[in-house]
Amino acid sequence: MGTQQLLESLTADQIKSDLPRMDVGDTVNVHARIVEGQKERVQVFQGVVISRKGRGIHEMICVRRIVDNIGVERTWPINSPLIAKFEVVRRGDARRAKLYYLRDRVGKSRRLRDRRRGMKHVEGMKTVH
Repeated sequence: MGTQQLLESLTADQIKSDLPRMDVGDTVNVHARIVEGQKERVQVFQGVVISRKGRGIHEMICVRRIVDNIGVERTWPINSPLIAKFEVVRRGDARRAKLYYLRDRVGKSRRLRDRRRGMKHVEGMKTVH
């Protein structure tokens, strides 16, 4: 067994299995545990996933949101114990792997369209002709 396989087998039990499917362009709620002294609380950070990098235990996502017309980006390790849960709010349609171009956008051009491709082929969905 090689070194890489040995490292992956050691960290396999620390990888979270209850993660929802998150792609670049999706709007997500990141429920982060914050410890202040003896108290622990959960703070929600909602934003658009603009990049995903790494794999296995080292996988990270970068989430961007706008606060008072200032862009705030945070990079979260997906398998961190300080993350309570991830929640997908909205699925966005992205045709690129990294959405760094959203940093330069202002106003309505910053929005991503909903992912609706392939919805007419889903069983039980009505199609409009």
